[in-house]
Amino acid sequence: MKCSKAGQFYGKTNETVFLDGLILNDADYLHDRVDWHYHENAYFTFILQGSVLEGNKKAINECTAGSLLFHHWQDAHYNVGSKEFTRGFHVEIKPSWFAAFDIPATVTEGSLNIADPAVKILMYSIFKETKLAGKAGQLAIDALLIEIFGLLSKATKDAGKRKPQWVNKVKDALHAAPDSWQLIDLARLGNIHPVHLSRDFPKYFHATLGDYIRSIKIQRALSLLPNKDLSLTDIAIECDFADQSHFIRSFKASQQLTPLRYRKLLLKKEPR
Repeated sequence: MKCSKAGQFYGKTNETVFLDGLILNDADYLHDRVDWHYHENAYFTFILQGSVLEGNKKAINECTAGSLLFHHWQDAHYNVGSKEFTRGFHVEIKPSWFAAFDIPATVTEGSLNIADPAVKILMYSIFKETKLAGKAGQLAIDALLIEIFGLLSKATKDAGKRKPQWVNKVKDALHAAPDSWQLIDLARLGNIHPVHLSRDFPKYFHATLGDYIRSIKIQRALSLLPNKDLSLTDIAIECDFADQSHFIRSFKASQQLTPLRYRKLLLKKEPR
């Protein structure tokens, strides 16, 4: 089985930024299929545009814009491309990076398909820092990556705990329609008292109910921005914002950039 060495990814590279212990790669996916292989280092794959099917020993993941995967080093997988244009952002992490911050290299193991919108927003922020600052963004990128591993570590610990039945019901309902629920209806769905839902929600989602809903909407908007056929008004409606103005205000508060400015970053592929 083929081993991909540090900095080696399949497809056409648009830009690669080398930092201390990190390699950040922006690439177009050109292959119809990439057979079973593994990477020398742990890394994230973040789909910016298009779609790709990725299989590993545990699951087959149909990845679209906004999908985030993590592979620990030497976790084997394969990829099947689609007919549409597909672009990915990769963050490769060397053992030296984990050691520098006294983070166990085993903090997150195996192959993961990450659904947490807060983690995805942090990865979008790493992409943003890479495009805006390049090598000068090391400090900000390190801090964001440490935050990501903190959230993943909590999720790993939570996975071993027994969760109340309402947790997955509420999670699925919020992801399907984040702004369609009143607290009392959401509590009724989960068969839990509204007060208990509000109090216990942060224990299992590591965010307040309001913050979690906002993160779902912002992450969904980020995944739609590369689609040039959608106007900002279209995206605002699709993501359940009241109107375009509300979308722009909420987005800027989260990302410190307007949606239009962020769209330009996502569509810009030429090296800095």
